[in-house]
Amino acid sequence: MANVVKLAKGNAGAAQGNSGAGVQKGGGDNTMTVTLPLLKGTVGPNVADVRALYKNHGVFTYDPGFMSTAACQSGITYIDGDKGELLYRGYPIEQLAEKSTYLEVCYLLLFGELPNRSQLEEFENIVMDHTMVHEQVATFYHGFRPDAHPMSILCGVTGALASFYHDSLDIHNPRHREVTAYRLIAKMPTLVAMAYKYSVGQPFMYPDNNLSYAGNFLRMMFAVPTKDYEVNPVVEQAMDRIFTLHADHEQNASTSTVRLAGSSGANPFACVAAGVATLWGPLHGGANEAVLKMLQEIGHERNVPAFVEKAKDKLSDVKLMGFGHRVYKNFDPRAKIMRDACHSVLKDLGVNDPALGVALKLEEAALNDPYFIERKLYPNVDFYSGIILRAIGIPTPMFTCLFALARTVGWIGHWMEMIGEPDQKIGRPRQLYTGPTRRDVVPLGKR
Repeated sequence: MANVVKLAKGNAGAAQGNSGAGVQKGGGDNTMTVTLPLLKGTVGPNVADVRALYKNHGVFTYDPGFMSTAACQSGITYIDGDKGELLYRGYPIEQLAEKSTYLEVCYLLLFGELPNRSQLEEFENIVMDHTMVHEQVATFYHGFRPDAHPMSILCGVTGALASFYHDSLDIHNPRHREVTAYRLIAKMPTLVAMAYKYSVGQPFMYPDNNLSYAGNFLRMMFAVPTKDYEVNPVVEQAMDRIFTLHADHEQNASTSTVRLAGSSGANPFACVAAGVATLWGPLHGGANEAVLKMLQEIGHERNVPAFVEKAKDKLSDVKLMGFGHRVYKNFDPRAKIMRDACHSVLKDLGVNDPALGVALKLEEAALNDPYFIERKLYPNVDFYSGIILRAIGIPTPMFTCLFALARTVGWIGHWMEMIGEPDQKIGRPRQLYTGPTRRDVVPLGKR
């Protein structure tokens, strides 16, 4: 019979608790029982400490997708998928979106506490002082084809920032890490706006630091040198909330990638570029693009009932994009906020877009259909964010770039947290090998 490892509860401890594991070997069934210490965080499930499992007992754990594996300790973001709860440093996302700006949230994620007025003013001034990029960065954009996907441009240009900021690349210097965080948060809106301007053949717009973070971004996206541009306050607030809602989301694929890249000692610009590349995947940052594609395929409000019926049919290959979530088994708390922002923007702009009408009809159908209610397939944040961005006039290929812009603070916050850990090690996942056993090479003439 194959070896079986049975994990038995050990003594509960703090996150720095017991690392030893006891073992009791079984009888004729060739099993063994391994006693592992349990680590307990401030909230959430306990974690079995398996760090000594291979060293002491010669076995690995097997967890494809890391669905049951805690790869790190973190004090930044907590998600309770069953409750539909998202906390940044302990603060509910609903309260932060209502009462705080995105830059307040950035300060919170980086430094652990919400700023007072003087701290916020200083932080805002530092960030806005870093919004410009080196003039030579513009030449990078002209090396890309005009029809290149903006995420490919953003990925390359973000990594290239390391070529310009040699003065802050010592990852073991706390001051360097802080300056790099400011630079990345400040320059990402400029880089994203430049990617858009290049794609439509318009001149790049320099930042205007008299505007808010979100207002400055909107101006760089939509202003042209030939006339004045006035920021719409409703759109500005919606954009700020989009940034806040996407600022961090615990150990998702892109954040884990940033941590893994950072564990090698790579510079933070390279690590964030790795996060951008991961976010580009359609299963991660591209979800709101998929929502717009679905709405276009539905075509008209009158087609919504038939589409919903197909989505409920198990034999159909039709999928309802933008509903449900891998983590949240209840309503995505970000979606509630985004829904209100969505309706405010549509009302203020008076947008007459068939795709938006389809979206609202689909939302109404899903929220009132017992099939979706029983399965808790509520609209998620991607469903509403795509509608808002389309209404504002941001083209679909740019959606994921805005996601990257907002998530940069989360990436750099996790990177800073990881670098500061005393027992930080290079990431090195193990595997369950299923290939051939050892064999000898047969000379070419005898094969």
